[in-house]
Amino acid sequence: MPPLIAAQGLAKRFGVAPLFQNLFFTVSEGERIGLVGPNGSGKSTLLEMLFGRVKPDTGDVAIRKRTRISFVAQMSTYAPGDTIRKVLEHALDRAETPQSERLGRIAEIMGRAGFLDLEAEAAALSGGWRKRLAIAEGLVQHPDILLLDEPTNHLDLAGIKWLEALLINANFACVIVSHDRYFLENIATTMVELNRMYPDGSLRVAGNYSTFLEAKEAYLHAQQQRQDAVENRVHTEIDWLRRGPKARTTKSKARIDTAHEMIGELAGMRSRSQVTSARIDFTASNRKSKQLIGVKHLSHTIAGHELFHNIHFDITSGMRVGLVGPNGSGKTTLLRLLLGEIAPSHGTVKRADPLRLVYFDQNRELDPALSLRRALAPDSDAVIYQGNVIHVASWAARFLFTGEDLNRPVGRMSGGERARVLIAQLMLQPADVLLLDEPTNDLDIPTLEILEESLLEYPGALVLVTHDRYMLDRVSTVVLGLDGRGGAERFADYSQWEDWQRPAKSKPLPTPRASNIQTSPAAAAARPAPAKKKLSYTETRELASMEENIAAAEEDLERKRLAMEEPSIISDGPRLHAAALELEQAQKAVEHLYTRWAELEQKQGVTSESLG
Repeated sequence: MPPLIAAQGLAKRFGVAPLFQNLFFTVSEGERIGLVGPNGSGKSTLLEMLFGRVKPDTGDVAIRKRTRISFVAQMSTYAPGDTIRKVLEHALDRAETPQSERLGRIAEIMGRAGFLDLEAEAAALSGGWRKRLAIAEGLVQHPDILLLDEPTNHLDLAGIKWLEALLINANFACVIVSHDRYFLENIATTMVELNRMYPDGSLRVAGNYSTFLEAKEAYLHAQQQRQDAVENRVHTEIDWLRRGPKARTTKSKARIDTAHEMIGELAGMRSRSQVTSARIDFTASNRKSKQLIGVKHLSHTIAGHELFHNIHFDITSGMRVGLVGPNGSGKTTLLRLLLGEIAPSHGTVKRADPLRLVYFDQNRELDPALSLRRALAPDSDAVIYQGNVIHVASWAARFLFTGEDLNRPVGRMSGGERARVLIAQLMLQPADVLLLDEPTNDLDIPTLEILEESLLEYPGALVLVTHDRYMLDRVSTVVLGLDGRGGAERFADYSQWEDWQRPAKSKPLPTPRASNIQTSPAAAAARPAPAKKKLSYTETRELASMEENIAAAEEDLERKRLAMEEPSIISDGPRLHAAALELEQAQKAVEHLYTRWAELEQKQGVTSESLG
């Protein structure tokens, strides 16, 4: 059977340099293609060509008849006043879905994406839930091919795992632009890299990300051997040419032509094999004191919701903290508390004096009208880095920008290019502590690897918020996990955090609101014993059975969550809607039991502080 999409001889040029040329790309039924490549190689442009939004300069995109294609762009924005229902209905309008099918499709996608309120305003959702809604828009159209551009950006770790499970079990094909290496490892059945280093502009490998890396290494090794052989032949031919052969015979003329062809081939090999990469090297302040930040009894509440409770931990020189948790659990808020931008609801954050903190904001606010020159060097044509004066053109080149880019507005740059500008600004500030909030979004894999190396070599302290599981595993020396319900815990690595996140039936129930990352024995001893209040007989029996009741309620919640994924329910609109209501009731039951447990223990005098 022919592929769903067959693109031949594609070329696209923006400005002087072409993004790609003479590119061939196919998508077959059931394929999950991971699309990678350096920033600026044309990955997003290729997706838009496959979708029909962008026309190639040359080449053709042939789509099999009646093939339905959905596209999820990098940015997920919605108009004020648009509800989740309205967004999904607009998507069904675009797909020309019959009215008789719409109710069932909306109920199905609500269950699969985890939405419970159709009337919630889309623009008011967090970044992670807006991304889920954008994916739901694509899915509700029942596509044969789903095109996803950086779908893991802004998703929390739970959202990434949800998307992985959804794609692995999907009956449609998909093309995914992503720089999340673990995500590509888990979902891809085919990998394609767009890169000018390949003669055809791309390398296609059947398999996941690790299989692709092995094939790429073998390809590059073979290319190097080929280049070495051509270089040896060219040296021989150049020596022969220098001896002044006269092109009087057919044989001599043919040899001259061959020599020139090989010289041209070698030049092409050399130009393709020249790999440039950003040079990232954060500047430490060379501070001698070891203790940098001390956090004691830290709690913080926003709009009546307690993000975290009674946290204790110290940040010392050389410590690399990975901060993880679901969206809304307070990761960015904790960074702002460490920075001193906001005051805690309870507890203290004590900073060494003086302490230089440098903060990378995930919102990446750059003036779009600002030129690259002024973004890198606001007041002159030079920057001062580690005591040296560097011309702005040389500083820009360090981050893969050319002299022509200096007058380009920041607003016309890709997400990856803007990320490199922010990192360039960050590197000019000597720091005792780096606070990095999602620095990996939009960076290509080569730049991610260089960023990781720089963070590993950085001698100061680091607190890193990222959903890139590979970077967490590689960089962090300790993981601080927030559970989104006020609790927090300290772990040796990311895998321990994952174990803690598993359903309650597979691990001991956590103490409600307990979040002691590091408790000082002296502080614990200094706490006065709370005054106890006598519980009634009924309350005492209720408290004694509370752990068992919560375990049973969480098992029931897990059963109802799994039921939502059963094919017989997913394909039946009314049953799926009923299952979604049951899931909501089960979630409320668990939350009620936890609240009641905390009330009873507080009445008895066993608070989370006394449990230390």
